[in-house]
Amino acid sequence: MACHDLHAATVLALLCGLASAGGLLGATLLPQWRLQRLHSPNRNDRNVSVSDGLWTRCVRFEGQAGCALTDGGWYKTLDQLDLRVLQFALPAALLVAGSATLLCLMGMCNAACSSKIPNVNLVKCLVNTAGCHLVSGTLYLLAAALAFAPSLWVVFHTAELNRRYGASWSLDTALYLALGSAGGLLLTSVLLFLWYCACKSLPSPFWQPLSPYPESIQTYASGPYSRRSRLSTLEIDIPVVPQQFR
Repeated sequence: MACHDLHAATVLALLCGLASAGGLLGATLLPQWRLQRLHSPNRNDRNVSVSDGLWTRCVRFEGQAGCALTDGGWYKTLDQLDLRVLQFALPAALLVAGSATLLCLMGMCNAACSSKIPNVNLVKCLVNTAGCHLVSGTLYLLAAALAFAPSLWVVFHTAELNRRYGASWSLDTALYLALGSAGGLLLTSVLLFLWYCACKSLPSPFWQPLSPYPESIQTYASGPYSRRSRLSTLEIDIPVVPQQFR
């Protein structure tokens, strides 16, 4: 397997990472994390549903598609701890996922555009494709954890609210979108790790990135030192011819 070329696994990982980051952005902006339905005992009154988001709150009447009332200052007065944690966790996950996408794209561009036999004098300045993918997979895993853990907390907290105060709360669209995006980030991380493990030789340490240049260049670049090391260990026996005295 030529590990310094483009592969379907890395392309699929990049597309999956982009889609997951886009879904996470949508979940962050949507005002539909938790839905509360308020039923009126009066038949002449219309039932009301309240959608809680991370930044705004939307109030709708039954049978109405748009918001009858929008609370734009909801992010300041938010008193639900699970949603408050998501206000910090999801932007952090987006930032980490964006950094991972840039690293993955950098490694793919290096694999597609770099020369197969680079200049020996510029060997230390080259971008390590496998190293970029390894760090990118680690960042995708961190982003998935940042998005998944607080979203799962919303699920349990909603169940606790229904148990205490009656079954009037339900999960909404943004939560499912966030959970799916976190799963996509996890899948992206797994794809990059599998690609790295398939390219990595077994005797070498797992954390050490692959070398971006052939072994022949390494030998050539370290030739003078190697020759001096080998010559320094040579033992030369000079025979001594005894002189004969008459």
